[in-house]
Amino acid sequence: MTKIALVGAGGKMGCRLTDNFLKFPTYDVYYLEVGERGCDNLRERGVSVTDPQTAIPDADVVILALPDVALGSLSAQFIPMMKPGALVLTLDPAAPLDGVIAHRDDLGYVIAHPCHPSVFNWEPTEAATRDFYGGISAKQSIVVALMHGTEAHYALGAQVASDMYQPIKLVHRITLEQMAILEPAMVETLAQTCMEVVKEGYDKIIELGVPEAAARDFVLGHLRIQIAVLFKEVNGSFSDAAYKISKRAKPILFRENWQKIFEMDDIREQVRDITNA
Repeated sequence: MTKIALVGAGGKMGCRLTDNFLKFPTYDVYYLEVGERGCDNLRERGVSVTDPQTAIPDADVVILALPDVALGSLSAQFIPMMKPGALVLTLDPAAPLDGVIAHRDDLGYVIAHPCHPSVFNWEPTEAATRDFYGGISAKQSIVVALMHGTEAHYALGAQVASDMYQPIKLVHRITLEQMAILEPAMVETLAQTCMEVVKEGYDKIIELGVPEAAARDFVLGHLRIQIAVLFKEVNGSFSDAAYKISKRAKPILFRENWQKIFEMDDIREQVRDITNA
């Protein structure tokens, strides 16, 4: 039976993982938490908190479900306690790429991150359709990277990640650098920022007097078909007028050379901003 120490088990991400691990009796899981609210979250789930001195040295896998700004200091506390050959499993590429996670040559290091259910992830029930984050009832893919260690470490990390993020559609093996290109560069620096601007535009047109119900239906409907066209979910195209106006808008809305956000030097600056308190 694989022994797992889940550090940060009562936090936002930790609770999602805890809920799924409770469905897998094949794992022997130690739940670690220090925050008062986090401990309350675990008690509500009938879960007892384990002391790190007991859990960490005995664990085959230590999962660091912690905020990026805390990973450096807390990994320096926990990783020296791990037994040789064990696996460090982290959930985000920022801290590993920034080099703030404590390193030991005799350990494996794997990063596993959820893709979240796709906007075109058709589900059989309304509950699954409303599972936007994944890990409850909607299928999602995950990306997994081996930062350091053996193929056995990767295989163990991919299996544990598949179970803690389940139900799973696909497991994509990529590198740490590729994961950082995806997040933060693609989905946070670019996509989230663009969506925030779209939301600001949505708020503005309501302020200008467009009825909110009409604005919501119109904007979200057009966003869905625009994504479907651009990502080849449908065999279609935009109107000539739409292409014309988007060509006019790009230099107004975006600075020249904005794609430098995908260059590794810029990505390292992005992750430095994330990991610094």
